[in-house]
Amino acid sequence: MRPDSVRRALRLGACAGAMAGLLTVGLALPAAADEPETDQLWISAPYEQGLPLGTDGGEPQARTLDLGMHHENSNFTVTDGRLTVDVSGLAGVAEVTWPDTCTPSGTTAVCVVPDVPVVGEGDHEQIQLEVRAADGATGGARGRITYEATATGGPDGVLVAESSATTLTVASGPDLSIRDEAPVGETEPGTTETIPFALSNKGNEAANGFTLTMYASYGLDFVSTYPECEYADVVPVAHATCTFDEVLAPGESFELPEPLKVAIEEHAFNERLDLSVEPGGGATDLWNDDNYVALQIGAANTADFAVRGAAVSGAAGDTVTARIAFRNKGPAWVGNLGSGEPVASVDLRVPEGTTVTGVPSGCYPLTLDGGYFPGSTGAPRYVCNLPYWVSESAKRTYAFKLRVDVVVPGASGAVVVRPEREDGFPFDPDGSNNSARLVVN
Repeated sequence: MRPDSVRRALRLGACAGAMAGLLTVGLALPAAADEPETDQLWISAPYEQGLPLGTDGGEPQARTLDLGMHHENSNFTVTDGRLTVDVSGLAGVAEVTWPDTCTPSGTTAVCVVPDVPVVGEGDHEQIQLEVRAADGATGGARGRITYEATATGGPDGVLVAESSATTLTVASGPDLSIRDEAPVGETEPGTTETIPFALSNKGNEAANGFTLTMYASYGLDFVSTYPECEYADVVPVAHATCTFDEVLAPGESFELPEPLKVAIEEHAFNERLDLSVEPGGGATDLWNDDNYVALQIGAANTADFAVRGAAVSGAAGDTVTARIAFRNKGPAWVGNLGSGEPVASVDLRVPEGTTVTGVPSGCYPLTLDGGYFPGSTGAPRYVCNLPYWVSESAKRTYAFKLRVDVVVPGASGAVVVRPEREDGFPFDPDGSNNSARLVVN
């Protein structure tokens, strides 16, 4: 578990309220046997970008636009990606420096991506375009870069992307940037880690103070505390809001009064520390993308997911209550902080000779093969979703009411805890207790 500093990730602040779901572009699911395969080519480009004027009449600083291409369907190999970049809309606003991967001709250039990756795989920012405010440009000037793309591959042999654009705005103000640091590396529960943090102002005006916001996931605890910060816990996230009065002139940097340290708790597993900054005094930051970083911190730990079945009995016509249960036996907690998806589901197959007449909250009916079942009772199968996180000692009990229609001695149904999208739990050292039986009579 090698931690990485990830920008544009779902912020942990969302976990304190309702979890929002996936940030990433949805992957194309395999087509059914009677449906043709499809694929789609996409352009990755920022929607907008601020360009600072020069400081005290000096040369404006350059900004880098990260551009890329990707496609949806991993069943196809897509090559020879060609991104056409048109900068004719930047006249008098911005100047462009082309990378070696692009061949310019007048106000357009064709940039080549030999192998186009699938979304979620590989490098989606294959082209770095350098832009800066043009000489003589004034604050408020705006221009557009437009993009078109094609690639070889897909069901018809050629993929064409929807056009895209980036709006550039020349502006004056602070531009706070959190510096990307080397990964922390895998950690051990019960230890303390020092988190590198450095902030700089890349804008052309001073930042008159700033606010630093920190979110730490459940397996982390703030060891370093600062008088400028207010702290609060809303499990599974610890939150700190810090207000600093320091003035950061253009080009200046800031470091915390003492190193930022976090404790790796005994129940830690896949952790996140999110840091974000914004200038004070009501100022607007010129470019927000580098104001935020999400640091992934892995801990060498395991979590033992287990289910408990039940044994009930009754005569024909009786209604009995069967209580099945899930438990995390630890020592680690588990959370899907990035996606907000359930960490697992408890899957019940209804025993022969019985009918479900009462369904616990959070459980829904299915056919035996996982298809839609109308109504809420009487289904042959039920799935109960767990939350997007469970503590190291979490327990959930699901009480089903069963009507005994016919006495079938020893009738039983499987009770299984399973992940949402994978086979098995890589973090679970004991798969033997991932299943149990509900026995009737």
